[in-house]
This record gives sequence, C-alpha cells and structure tokens, in this order.
Amino acid sequence: MNHFTRRTLLAIACLVASPIGAEAQSPAPAATIVVASTTSTQDSGLFEYILPIFTKKTGIAVKVIAQGTGQALDTGRRGDADVVFVHAKAAEEKFLAEGFSEARRPVMYNDFVLVGPKSDPAGVAGGKDIAAALAAIVAKKAPFVSRGDKSGTHMAELALWKSAGIDLAAARADWYREIGQGMGATLNTASAMNGYALTDRGTWLGFKNRGDLVIAVEGDRRLFNQYGVMAVSAKKFPHVKTREAESFVNWLTGSEGQKAIADHKIGGEQLFFPNADQPGA
Repeated sequence: MNHFTRRTLLAIACLVASPIGAEAQSPAPAATIVVASTTSTQDSGLFEYILPIFTKKTGIAVKVIAQGTGQALDTGRRGDADVVFVHAKAAEEKFLAEGFSEARRPVMYNDFVLVGPKSDPAGVAGGKDIAAALAAIVAKKAPFVSRGDKSGTHMAELALWKSAGIDLAAARADWYREIGQGMGATLNTASAMNGYALTDRGTWLGFKNRGDLVIAVEGDRRLFNQYGVMAVSAKKFPHVKTREAESFVNWLTGSEGQKAIADHKIGGEQLFFPNADQPGA
C-alpha cells in the first residue's frame, strides 16, 4: 500500500470515528458575532456572566468590543460589528435614523452616581441634587475627572453640566481633567487625585481600587441610565450575521436574557434592572 493510500484510509477512518469522540466534547460554536458595547457592561462583569448562558443556549459565540458608546456606534457605522449594545438614547436614535439599524430595543437600566474623596472638599456628600453638587464643585474648584471620550457616561456628564446651568467651557480650568479613557481609568485617576467623577453604578460596584473614593451623590432622577440594543442593518452591510445578531437581541430582551441580567450581582447587590418590556425606554 503506497503512502497516499495509507493517508487517505487514515483520514477516512478518522472521519468515521469522529462522531464517537465528539460526544465527549463541547460542540464548536455555530457562529461568532461581534458585539460593540460599552466599557460599563464589560467592567461590571455582566458579559462574563450572561454570555456563557447565551452561547450554551444557542451555540453562538460572542466577541465583545468594549468601547465608549460613541466609539461603539462608530464601529457599527463601519460595519465592524453585528450588534451594538450601548447607553446614550439620543445617539442610539441618531444611529437608527441614519439607517444603520432597523430597530432599537430597550434592555435594562441602572443609574449614575457621583463619587468623590471621603474628605469631600466640595461639601456635597450625602446629597441627592446633582446640579447643586456640580455647582459646588465648580465654586470650590475641586478636582473633577472626566472620561472625555464621547462615551455614554461622558455624554451624560456633559448633559448634567448643561442642565445645572454651568458653562463648562467657561468654567473649566486645572480643576477639570479630561483623560480620554474608559471608566476604570477614570476612577483610578480620580482616586489618585482625590477628585470627583461620574460613573455608572455597575462599574462602581465592580471597581476594586477605590482608595478614599465613596459615593457622594445618588438618587437624583437625572442620573437614570438606560441601555439599548440594535442589530446592525444588513441593508447597509450585507456581510453582517443578521440571523445570529437577531438571535442575540431576541435572547437579551426575552425572558431568559432578562432573568440573566437580573441575576448578575456583586456582593448581593443587583447591578442592572431589566426593562425590555417598557415601551419607549
């Protein structure tokens, strides 16, 4: 028997035998989708918790690109993601209006909190009025660290300065520092500077390097933080994995995904609150 024949028969034998061995192994994913999402969903441990549940259910693997919301939406605009999962409703609606998705669906919410040093140089600790707190920070020229990265949190921060009647362009000086990085880096910088920062609660609960940082202001309705999900349009980008993307969106907003989101906790505290059934959220 020549070498080619032996190799051919061996290959055939392996193919015939492979189903027996495969029973003891996990099946390969049916497909892999790319989800462009926020650093908050990544840093809070949400994806680490829910994605294995989704993959086990569907056989679809998920690769997450964790960015600020603005960057995540731009990733979708380039057709480099199958799904975007972000938290800046006005920016999401613009993405939708531009035709980059066919539908936006609400997923969950949590809230933002203002954190700052225990020494509280601006005298805002324990307050529930974010506008008053920001005005006090400006008056005291207390250090404030901004993400400065066009993320959902950065957009929310800018909107809060505006709603407080503060002209940030005129007021900002050395006390205000934009770092152009994610939430973890922003909190690290605030901790090192004994400064204030706006963060989503989920990232804060998962953040370990707090130093002297504590929650200074929480509970203002203006700190509400809604998340939405959109499959990227195949009309714009025929190469996107529409079926698998819709499967992820449907799971995330369906009963199983919503339960998985609610079940994700740190230290017994729930990080996100599912609200896919709330119209207009």
